[in-house]
Amino acid sequence: MKLNLTRPLAFFDLETTGVNVVADRIVEIAIYKVNPDGTTESFSKLINPGRPIPPETTAIHGIRNEDVADAPTFAQLAPTLEKFLANCDLAGYNSNKFDVPMLIEEFLRCGINFDLKKRRLIDVQNIFHKMEPRTLKAAYKFYCGQELVDAHEAEADTRATFEILEAQLDYYKDAEYTDRDGKTSQPIQNDVDALYQFSYNHQHADLVGHIGINRQGNEIFNFGKNKGREVEEVFKKEPQYYNWMMNADFPLSTKNVITAIYMRGKSQGQFIFKS
Repeated sequence: MKLNLTRPLAFFDLETTGVNVVADRIVEIAIYKVNPDGTTESFSKLINPGRPIPPETTAIHGIRNEDVADAPTFAQLAPTLEKFLANCDLAGYNSNKFDVPMLIEEFLRCGINFDLKKRRLIDVQNIFHKMEPRTLKAAYKFYCGQELVDAHEAEADTRATFEILEAQLDYYKDAEYTDRDGKTSQPIQNDVDALYQFSYNHQHADLVGHIGINRQGNEIFNFGKNKGREVEEVFKKEPQYYNWMMNADFPLSTKNVITAIYMRGKSQGQFIFKS
């Protein structure tokens, strides 16, 4: 089934120095952009991370320090990437949990606020895990009937992810899904907004899941001594906790979220913050 698009959908994949959003860096990015008229555009680039690539990471994706020695830095590529992804919704495999936060963190380090508010984020892995828990290689075999060659090469992974999503539209046409509240629906529709609603984790207020959203729609902490408590409640009783988070090793995207909560509470005059 062909994707029903109203604007470009960019499938992207990153290879990195590791899995820590704050400490690690991108070493390769590949983008496969599908336009509403069915035409496609590709972008693939090695990136100099400005730090050594650990041997154990090279063993996974095959990218060596010498491969990126003369490659541009992310800061040098950022304007081109921002332009290429303009007006695009984003899709990937495990992208909402890893690739999107990593990409946003790199943009923020360059002083670019890559706004996600008007973008739909489709995570093909989330659809797959909810319907058929497997790996990308198994997903490709299951949905497309082919073996995935060159796994962990960003360009091959993005093309495979695109093909999987199209196959999922056919496979799950009219399929029913029952959520944790017992509500049954047919969520897999040839509609980007429907796919976004089903594949995106709406229980997170930030990209990496440090800040969650409870059933009342309020932001809560998902970690540490305040896990489960509402963020505004904690800031009201322990204003120093906001300062601690801002000075600690949290992703810039998470800091942007808690700052918005901080300023919201301050503007409403619900409590007085001490900076």
